[in-house]
Amino acid sequence: MAKKTDPLPSDAASAPLRLTSLSHGGGCGCKIAPGVLEKILAKSVPSLVPPQLLVGIESSDDAAVYQINADQAIVATTDFFMPIVDDPYDFGRIAATNAISDVYAMGGKPLFALAIVGMPVNTLPLDTIRLILEGGESVCAKAGIPIAGGHTIDSVEPIYGLVAIGLVHPGNVRRNSGAQAGDKLILGKGLGVGLYSAAFKKGMLAAHDYATMIATTTQLNTPGATLGCLAGVHAMTDVTGFGLLGHLVEICKGSGVTAVLDFDALPILSNALDYAARGCVTGASARNWTGYGKHVVLDRKRFGDVERALLTDPQTSGGLLVSCAPEVATEVLSIFLQQGFDHAAVIGEITEGQALVRFARASKSKTG
Repeated sequence: MAKKTDPLPSDAASAPLRLTSLSHGGGCGCKIAPGVLEKILAKSVPSLVPPQLLVGIESSDDAAVYQINADQAIVATTDFFMPIVDDPYDFGRIAATNAISDVYAMGGKPLFALAIVGMPVNTLPLDTIRLILEGGESVCAKAGIPIAGGHTIDSVEPIYGLVAIGLVHPGNVRRNSGAQAGDKLILGKGLGVGLYSAAFKKGMLAAHDYATMIATTTQLNTPGATLGCLAGVHAMTDVTGFGLLGHLVEICKGSGVTAVLDFDALPILSNALDYAARGCVTGASARNWTGYGKHVVLDRKRFGDVERALLTDPQTSGGLLVSCAPEVATEVLSIFLQQGFDHAAVIGEITEGQALVRFARASKSKTG
């Protein structure tokens, strides 16, 4: 295996050809806007739904789940995107971590993966493409799974990701539509990855913040497999391209409940709000708000553009968002902390009401 190249933060000397210069968007910010996606799927013709298909497209969940016997169900998902960083090895690591996360978000354990590779082979050196693949392989090795195949094409922009296949006990499947009134909401990672990536692309991201971005986006959401075994965990998803508000809106719509967030309790990456204030915001943030803003009660006297940018910020390889009974909240936090998720925090609660997200109060944000 070729040696990993050193990361290139924005304030270091740039390589002759930056990966991010070849893509119109990066990471989970490449997702089709939620409002557009909803319109596309609304006109889709209903397909065959066998009884063994425990989870399909009905609630915009993280993966499909198909039961094969009384004790086992297959978790299947795919995720891929364009570069969020210029280091090819790290790009591969981030994309692979993000794809495998959907298996953990369903309460499953990954089994194997297939690579999805689209590369401008006449533009990128073959060694660069090889490093992207090796980065993905390193994450799969960390998750204890092989890359058992895949598909490659010659494309205009660099694209990399995985089909991730996992296993879960049918009784341990955790959907994004099971939240109950009285639940506590727990977020496993700090927010602000999209803001950091926007700062990186503008050459404004500090070296230590670049290191933080790599660390959080390559941290596998392994607690999901354990959390799926807890009866008190009622709903789970991972926060990715639609931002915290978008994925929480999906929970509320699927569960028929209201989410009440405490902005002061949100774990936020250091300097994320500062980057937002300096204009380092992705285009996906505005598209996200357009798509689901009608489901959010946001007092613009309390929350300005900076706060809204954070709440709608697309999180590439973001943290797990868990809705759980109050009596298991401490255990859930302990599972996160034991597995190295130091930013994990209770960020709000679920109440009865229509499918909305609102805020308990607003004050100075907590950073870390």
